[in-house]
Amino acid sequence: MAKLLLNLRNVPDDEADEVRAWLTESGMDFYETQPSPWGISSGGIWMREDADIVRAKALMADYQAKRLQRARAAQDAAREQGSEETFGKLFSQRPWYVLGILIAIIGIVALTLALPYLFLR
Repeated sequence: MAKLLLNLRNVPDDEADEVRAWLTESGMDFYETQPSPWGISSGGIWMREDADIVRAKALMADYQAKRLQRARAAQDAAREQGSEETFGKLFSQRPWYVLGILIAIIGIVALTLALPYLFLR
């Protein structure tokens, strides 16, 4: 029976490509489901054989640990170079965008707090 290895919701294309590549290299039999057109399901990478899922999950844990190290190294390098995106930099580059988002957040919170009060009077 097939087992889900990787749900593709919010998975970047490069990560999915790397997972497909090391699955192919390791000789494990897998297949992929595509996302639904209405966004109900996001697709996934499935292992055909139950015996392969244990090995695939071990490889996946190792891959994700390495990917985490690369991401943290890239973030540290950006921080050292001063190119890391921060709230202050975003506000100085796009003030109207940031203000619009903040106003929308405040409006949603106010509406969330005000509607029960208005309807329960």
